[in-house]
Amino acid sequence: MVHFNLRVISAALCAAVLIFPVHATRAQNADSKAGEQQRQQSAPGENGKESQKIDEFAEATRLVPGPAGNPECVWLGRRVVSLLWRDDLDTAFRHLDLYDRFGCPGPHIQATFRCLVRQGNIDPKAQETLNGRGHACWLNPGLPPTQPTAAKAPEAESGGTTAR
Repeated sequence: MVHFNLRVISAALCAAVLIFPVHATRAQNADSKAGEQQRQQSAPGENGKESQKIDEFAEATRLVPGPAGNPECVWLGRRVVSLLWRDDLDTAFRHLDLYDRFGCPGPHIQATFRCLVRQGNIDPKAQETLNGRGHACWLNPGLPPTQPTAAKAPEAESGGTTAR
């Protein structure tokens, strides 16, 4: 009887070993199909952003004369200007080294940053505003400064007494 149980256990173990890899393969195929479907569904949004970037580079090539209109100069230059605006000077200087290595014109960075500063403060939470202004200034560094909105003067707290 013990000999019979050993045969049954051996057969069951062999069957389990043979069935398990097939089951694992099916699970992997199902996971890869699900992942592929998700990539296909997310592709339209990514393609939209990518085509927008391509359009921005094409616009810069058309509007900005010389090497400053090259896609690599546009990408690195706008990045440098954005990093300078956010006071990340170390990273900005590393990108500026790459910008110079690609033969991109340094004065265009200076003119673009000057334009960005002249446009006034940007809401730090609104990233698209910084990117949009950076792109506009890259295309035309001579943009006129925006008119500052009349800021409300802070009221002096005098503790209930008036100064005489």
